[in-house]
Amino acid sequence: MNAEKPTLVVIIAAGIGSRLTSADTLPKPLMQVNGRALILRVLDRFYEAGIKDAVIVTGHRADEIEQGVRADNPRNHVQFVRNPRYTLSNGLSVLAARQAVGQRSFFLSMADHIFESSLIAGLKEAPLPADGLVLAVDRKLDAIYDEDDATKVKTQNGRIMEIHKELPEFDAVDTGLFSCTPALFDRIEAAANTRDDGDCSLSDGVKAMSLQGTALVHDIKDGKWQDVDTPGAVEHAAKLF
Repeated sequence: MNAEKPTLVVIIAAGIGSRLTSADTLPKPLMQVNGRALILRVLDRFYEAGIKDAVIVTGHRADEIEQGVRADNPRNHVQFVRNPRYTLSNGLSVLAARQAVGQRSFFLSMADHIFESSLIAGLKEAPLPADGLVLAVDRKLDAIYDEDDATKVKTQNGRIMEIHKELPEFDAVDTGLFSCTPALFDRIEAAANTRDDGDCSLSDGVKAMSLQGTALVHDIKDGKWQDVDTPGAVEHAAKLF
């Protein structure tokens, strides 16, 4: 049985982004590529793909990011939630959106990943398993910028078998774009509860779903995307888009 198609997007914009920003620069989500802030590009692409409701999770420099988004008067309906534990792993930022999402299926995107709206459209058509997720992956390994920093994915028959930045063997790369059911919140919370510090990464939640066979992949094929995490990546993204 498949879940309903996502009707909103959760955008993670809580991290410090220390490899790209400093105290005297804009917060990372507001840094621009070709004159448009990263997070606004994400909102634009989802609006173009017909997803008009957005939940943005902030943490580090939250006031500035929220003011920057509001000042643009985006076409999307935007709700902000805050993750007070933003210095820990990104799974806690996903978990912070739980109440705002409720029981709806949702897209999940990083604020510093930019991509074509066709990636969202393709992912939207991919069957979303009940109590599962679908990760958009790039199999064009020879074209990945800064592959060492990318999150690697090992797949089999369309399912995620392993996901980690340091996988020795992999056949795809995580684009930072998912369609999800609320079951992801349960998996992240369960993983966090096994640690004394309550920390948990998004990948830990994905791994838990993969063990149940409900973490699938969608190949973006010729679609374009870029994780904008370093000055070099900014330059590369500016050429790509």
